[in-house]
Amino acid sequence: MSTMTHPHLLIQTGYVLCALIAMAIIFLGSRFWMAPAGASAEFGIAASPPLSRSFNAWLSVKGTRDVASGLFVILLMVNGTPHILGEFMLAASLIAFGDMVTVLRSGGSKALAFGMHGLTGVVIVATGVCLIVGAS
Repeated sequence: MSTMTHPHLLIQTGYVLCALIAMAIIFLGSRFWMAPAGASAEFGIAASPPLSRSFNAWLSVKGTRDVASGLFVILLMVNGTPHILGEFMLAASLIAFGDMVTVLRSGGSKALAFGMHGLTGVVIVATGVCLIVGAS
């Protein structure tokens, strides 16, 4: 039997991936608060400035937005429809692809740009597609 005859399988897969993505985003965002030096270095932007009070403030802004993004996913998982959640995930993939482009434009690691940010964007798109197709 194909997955097309079992749309609930696509929806279940989408929800599991959404939960994993939400937890990862919340974890990574919280690292920008708790361990800003490590989180900044692992993001992949070349020649990030040394930590300072101002730079830490910007990293906290990024962390806050990441945590909120993860909470948005959870909120939609609990209160939304699979189709709306899928559309949100497609839109949210732009964050990962934007991060990829930012790392590349800064002269940062291509491996991190494509391997972490680009792959994350692809997984988020696949998650959104699972939910939309499953709900149709």
